[in-house]
Amino acid sequence: MSLEMRRDKFRSRSGTILLLLLGLLLVGSAAAKFLPQPASQMAVLGFTGGNLLVIIFLEAASAILLVIPRTRSVGLLLISAYLGGAIATHIGHGQLRESFRPAVILAMLWMAVWLRNPEMLWSFAARGSAKNSSASEFGRVAKEV
Repeated sequence: MSLEMRRDKFRSRSGTILLLLLGLLLVGSAAAKFLPQPASQMAVLGFTGGNLLVIIFLEAASAILLVIPRTRSVGLLLISAYLGGAIATHIGHGQLRESFRPAVILAMLWMAVWLRNPEMLWSFAARGSAKNSSASEFGRVAKEV
């Protein structure tokens, strides 16, 4: 086995492990919102009752979609939107310090997906001319993901 093949295998495994750990963290975060202290913190941000249940469901469902390989792209999209909303909510309530936690988790998620599937960030790669990274490249990558 060549060095490059071992490196790719290591990257893929590292990304998978990180994705699973972060998915578990997000499911745990959703479950923790049923506890009194996190629920009261969410109430300060305006999420109570049915709104809180929707937030819990969205977080858990997105995390589950993220860890399933066939639905990983949709899960990443939903978790990105969810965590982006969490960041915006904290900033909107003057809680800049609290906005770093979801930002770090989001960055780690994207790093894990990149480790697992480097093609996910195909548009950032230096691929020569703009012609090579056009819509046809997107179609190829979309089939692989």
